[in-house]
Amino acid sequence: METNNFSEVILVDVQDNEIGKMEKLEAHVKGELHRAFSVFIFNNQNELLLQRRAFGKYHSEGLWTNTCCSHPLPGETVLQAANRRLMEEMELECQLENSFSFIYKAALENNLIEYELDHVIIGFSDETPHINPSEAIAFKWLSLETIVEDIKKHPEHYTAWFKIILTDHLSILTSHLSHESLSKNNI
Repeated sequence: METNNFSEVILVDVQDNEIGKMEKLEAHVKGELHRAFSVFIFNNQNELLLQRRAFGKYHSEGLWTNTCCSHPLPGETVLQAANRRLMEEMELECQLENSFSFIYKAALENNLIEYELDHVIIGFSDETPHINPSEAIAFKWLSLETIVEDIKKHPEHYTAWFKIILTDHLSILTSHLSHESLSKNNI
C-alpha cells in the first residue's frame, strides 16, 4: 500500500531511463528525479473522477487531485502500477492508456520536493468508486471546465502536479474526450 513510505521509487534521467532506486521519502527529501504516474478516469459525461487525498498522507494531505497517482515499484511497468493503484485507491478497473509524460519540480510542505517524470494515464469508466479511506477521504465527478475555474479561485485546494497538468497540458487531456461534449462545454 502507498501508506508504506519505505517503498522504493525508480530514479530516472530526463529521458526516463532508469538510473537507480531510492527509498520514496528519501527521494522526496533530496529532490531526486523519479518515475511517477497520474491516472485520469473520465465517465461518459466527460467528467473527471477526482479524489481528496486522505489526511495523514506524507504530503498534500486533504487536497483534491486526479483519480489516483503514485510511483511504479522496481520491476513494474507504469501501466501495471497504474492498474494496481487504481484498484488499491478507488477499487476500479478499466482499460488504461499512456497519454503523455512531463517533468515537474515543486516544493511541498514538510520540506519535501516533488521532482518527477510523471506519466499521465487516461481511462474511462462509469463505475462508482469505493475509496480506500487510508488513501482518499472523498471523491467527485466534475467537468474539466469546472475544475479549471475552481483552481483559478482556490489553487490551495489542489495538489501541485494536478494544477500543472490542468494548466500546462489541458489540451492533451481534452483531446481524449468526445468533440461533441467539449464543444458543449467550450473547453
